[in-house]
Amino acid sequence: MLKLAMQNKFENKNIILASQSPRRHSLIKKIVSDFDVVAPEFDEKLDSSNYSDDAIKSLSLQKALSALNTHKESGAGICLYKNCFIISADTMVVLDKKIYGKPKDEADAFKMLKELSAKTHFVVTAVSVVDADTKKSFTDVVKTYVTFQNLSDELIESYVKTKHPLDKAGAYGIQEMGSEFIKNVDGDLENVIGFPTKKVKELLIAAGYVF
Repeated sequence: MLKLAMQNKFENKNIILASQSPRRHSLIKKIVSDFDVVAPEFDEKLDSSNYSDDAIKSLSLQKALSALNTHKESGAGICLYKNCFIISADTMVVLDKKIYGKPKDEADAFKMLKELSAKTHFVVTAVSVVDADTKKSFTDVVKTYVTFQNLSDELIESYVKTKHPLDKAGAYGIQEMGSEFIKNVDGDLENVIGFPTKKVKELLIAAGYVF
């Protein structure tokens, strides 16, 4: 009985990733092997002309809470809102306080990449971990500075035609680019991809998860 009690005492809660991003699904496997995925129903609204850390942290937290509430109401499985940690993340590309989200179309993607060309911007990801039982939350941000080469119109057009930029903040995925695009990266590369696993692990530990 004592042995069983000790096992239960240190049993980890389930992990729920509130994201449909295949990149995040792949990266989270670096720190946890067993997790479930839910799609948060949350309308992200942010002033695209005036970035702030507090605003993106709030978005990330609201996304986690919305996933929790949506699935609790739908009764889609008790593990989704009891005995689990909900993890959410929001990634944005920022240049001179202007936020670059996902492009509307190919023309918008071209415009974004043209504006980022030959400049240094930062990629910021806000990560939130919410304990579904206590509602206690842990949120933080990670920033990485990326400098683009001076991109020719032809290079931008060829990349945009691949359709890869259309589902990514800032209209680019750094994992798809080589030195002809990227001049320098200062900081966590995983953060640019959209899921800084070191920070996620740090927040999970703070929340009580045992690795």
